[in-house]
Amino acid sequence: MQQEPKRYFVTIGDRQLTFETGKLAGQAGGAVTLQLGDTMILATATMSNEARQGIDFFPLTVDYEERMYAGGRIPGSFFRREGRPGEEAILTARLTDRPLRPLFPKDLRNDVQIIVYSLSTEGENPIDILVVNAASAALMISDIPWGGPVGAIRVGRIDGEFVINPTFSELEQSDLDLRLAGTQEAILMVECGAKEVTEDVMVTALEFGHKAIQPLIEMQLQMAAEIGKVKREYTSYALQEDINNKVYNRAAEEIRAVLSQPYQKAVHDAGFNAIRNQVIDEFAGEDENLIREVRGAFDDAVKKVVRNQILTQNIRPDGRNTKEIRNIWCEVGVSPMAHGSGLFTRGETQALTLATLGTPREAQEIDSLSPADSKRYIHHYNFPPFSVGETRPLRGTSRRDIGHGVLAENALRPMIPPESEFPYTLRLVSEVLSSNGSTSMASVCGSTLALMDTGVPIKMPVAGIAMGLIKQDDQYVVLTDILGIEDHLGDMDFKVAGTSTGITALQMDIKLIGITSEIMSEALEQARVARLQILEKMLEVISEPRPDLKPHAPRIEVLHIPVDKIGAVIGPGGKTIRSIQEDTGAKIDIGDEGVVYIATNDGESARMARERVEALTESAEVGRIYTGKVVRVVDFGAFVEILPNTDGLVHISQLDTQRVEKVEDVVRMGDEITVMVTNIDPEGKIRLSRQAVLEGWTAEEAAQRDKGRGSRSGSGRRGRSNDRRRTGGGREKPFFSRQHNPVLQPFGRFCI
Repeated sequence: MQQEPKRYFVTIGDRQLTFETGKLAGQAGGAVTLQLGDTMILATATMSNEARQGIDFFPLTVDYEERMYAGGRIPGSFFRREGRPGEEAILTARLTDRPLRPLFPKDLRNDVQIIVYSLSTEGENPIDILVVNAASAALMISDIPWGGPVGAIRVGRIDGEFVINPTFSELEQSDLDLRLAGTQEAILMVECGAKEVTEDVMVTALEFGHKAIQPLIEMQLQMAAEIGKVKREYTSYALQEDINNKVYNRAAEEIRAVLSQPYQKAVHDAGFNAIRNQVIDEFAGEDENLIREVRGAFDDAVKKVVRNQILTQNIRPDGRNTKEIRNIWCEVGVSPMAHGSGLFTRGETQALTLATLGTPREAQEIDSLSPADSKRYIHHYNFPPFSVGETRPLRGTSRRDIGHGVLAENALRPMIPPESEFPYTLRLVSEVLSSNGSTSMASVCGSTLALMDTGVPIKMPVAGIAMGLIKQDDQYVVLTDILGIEDHLGDMDFKVAGTSTGITALQMDIKLIGITSEIMSEALEQARVARLQILEKMLEVISEPRPDLKPHAPRIEVLHIPVDKIGAVIGPGGKTIRSIQEDTGAKIDIGDEGVVYIATNDGESARMARERVEALTESAEVGRIYTGKVVRVVDFGAFVEILPNTDGLVHISQLDTQRVEKVEDVVRMGDEITVMVTNIDPEGKIRLSRQAVLEGWTAEEAAQRDKGRGSRSGSGRRGRSNDRRRTGGGREKPFFSRQHNPVLQPFGRFCI
């Protein structure tokens, strides 16, 4: 018999969230649906029965599966089914993983898998924050040991006022997009994009958000108390205390000796490896299980020594003080043929960013549940194994690569000029060439250099810095520009990017239960000072965007044509626009609003393409003089094509200054003659005069002299108006256009 599902309600801001369990996915360890408006997701959490052997880490997997049926759509792939997760789904999974992972027992080795499906979306409420809350609730009522709950929320700011969980339309008006997750006591995770928000505003937003998540946490505690399963027992894989102590006492002095040497990552790594091998030989011998124990104990000893030196002596592994930045050097124009390039090196971390400009048609198409269907600014990040002196197979883009690329993209997006001012698609690729801490922030700096080297008129340059934290009880130290070892052994990786005015992106990963707003405030201020120092170094190399693009970069001209002329430029089946592109070598995009983009590296090609488009879209004007071709001769006059697909009648009386007995005495088929438009009637029929040009008459004089003379231009003859064309057999039909073809209506652009 079906059990009655349990529902829990919580109001966040002015909207109600509904948590439900007991109806779906009954065999999962925990399953919860979460609904906000018409957006609904299902989150499940399950743990394996047995521990995974031979590993020294906790095997947690978090997947968000974006289902297109949730929005009433069919996937756009060839197979018409969801494939590899898209960028937004991967970012949502990473966002969910980060606040959940620190709360699991460190000695747990059972596989834990969290899977979240989208079941419904109306396209107004972002899903990512809902996924974090639903996953937390599923863990809370499951049999999986976990130290939650966490609550998650999005904070926007519109007209100076904070908004809780803003919709997509509200986010367009917001200068802040802050996603935050935390426990009752402290903040666990922060992900933020902003439009130069100050540090004080950011701290206030963090405090506001942490207060706003408390009802979510209280509701989950209520769920666990009322319907939660008993937490399962598990085999602990904690290191034995006596082995830890023995290894520390044996290796601590030698570890300190390595740390006292002039810093170079490879040298320190080699020193630690030599000590580790000696300790393993002494304590473990050939016992494989004991080898893992001793190796883990040695890593803990290194962690303890490094952290203790920083906390008690303010001595970092490379000898810097806590606020000091490593040596920085920069360069632009590294690649001769890239449209722009910037090399940023900070200590042993190095990122080379290369920029490419494209036409609007090259914008990335997005097939997801979000309202966005394309983006014109794209940032990709690659982290090859040689950057850390390792070898491994290249398996394609990792989740980490995607996350770091989007972080840099968010940092620079507010500075990218709008399409109306700079009508290009921009792709930046950051190649990490050497890594020892904060490659994502190095890619932000390299990207700013590359954009300025390209000649992109960015609003302001952006720099980024990674902050760290070493905390023991009530004692803590905030570190500027962390090394790889400080990231690995520390308690926080806090990345901040922005301009000299304010923050544009912020991301925090934390290994503690949480940190206070006081620590966050101190870290933000320390990061601001460091950011200004880095910007100063960057601007010594290139102080502003180049005034012009590189010679081999595409030039884009923008024309505006009447919407009803789009079909004339496209032509039947795209024939006309293809012909223009083939003849001129230019690339042409046409937007629905009549915006035409002409891209070419050759000024002459651009001129030819522009003239062809203008000719196709030009309308005849009374009083204007045209040179056209005679396309038809009749007994009462000649039809002259003055514009593409546009002709008019020159009555026999208007062919010359003298009386004309026969039209062929003056003009024949194919002749070019110069005529003036003297009249355009309400039906669009055009009256022309050659005599007006020869006599030098004004349009009014020509119209007056032509008045009263016979006109038979409409009597079944070929008399095309400026917006109609002959389709054969004397019939006239409107130009082919998007409005008359329902197949084309959903598309934003018509591109060939």
